[in-house]
Amino acid sequence: MEKGVPIRTVSRSIAVLRLINRQNAVTLMEIARATHLPYPTAYRIVQTLLHEGLLECETTRKRYRVTGKVRQLSEGYCDQDDLVTLARPFITALTLRTQWPVTVSIGIGSAVMIRDSTYEMSALSFNRYPPGYTLGLLDCAAGHVHLACMADDERGQLLDVLAEQEGETEALRAFRMPQRSADIRAMGFTLHERSTCTANPGKTSSLAAPILLDGAEHAQLTLSYFSAELQREQAIERYAEPLMACAAEISAALPTLRREG
Repeated sequence: MEKGVPIRTVSRSIAVLRLINRQNAVTLMEIARATHLPYPTAYRIVQTLLHEGLLECETTRKRYRVTGKVRQLSEGYCDQDDLVTLARPFITALTLRTQWPVTVSIGIGSAVMIRDSTYEMSALSFNRYPPGYTLGLLDCAAGHVHLACMADDERGQLLDVLAEQEGETEALRAFRMPQRSADIRAMGFTLHERSTCTANPGKTSSLAAPILLDGAEHAQLTLSYFSAELQREQAIERYAEPLMACAAEISAALPTLRREG
């Protein structure tokens, strides 16, 4: 076991698959650079995923993309469907109130995955991000909330995995200090400016708050806005309270839905 990663090759393979799923079609060199892997290692991982039928190669452009077989990996995943059903009216109301798109996401490994959003409702968005779109934990407000709500030992192990994948970034070093997570939990939200993991890097910022079930983080609620439109203090003043109130309403409704189920 190395730095909390039981099988490093598996972790690297998942990172490659996640990247290709997010970017749609990428070259082998782009895969190696984005995942910080040696070219021969990236090549072997891609060949393995091709062998398993999870990837296919565009022969004319030599770009790799996921196949429909990837969907089979999520066939047993259904425990978050109630969350989407329950949260939809709340996030719709929040978007109607603020005009900005709102997202519900869940933590999965070293990323957060969008489960539902109101991008289709809002004219104030550059792109639409479908359910299943993933963002790195350190690259978005939802990821920061997820990290902050973890137990200290769990967070430390995950940070070791992220360091192996991405190196010791400034954001990662901040989360190695207990005060960072404590501050987020105390405030009840966090803000991440100029996200680099979106389709328009640096153009949007976001506020996120936890959705709780039985007092523990269950999911994340995020409001995104144009970075050029609002200063940090303005975004917090206008939207932190409505966002946290919406997250609290969803949190309060979750146990009821579970009992009804």
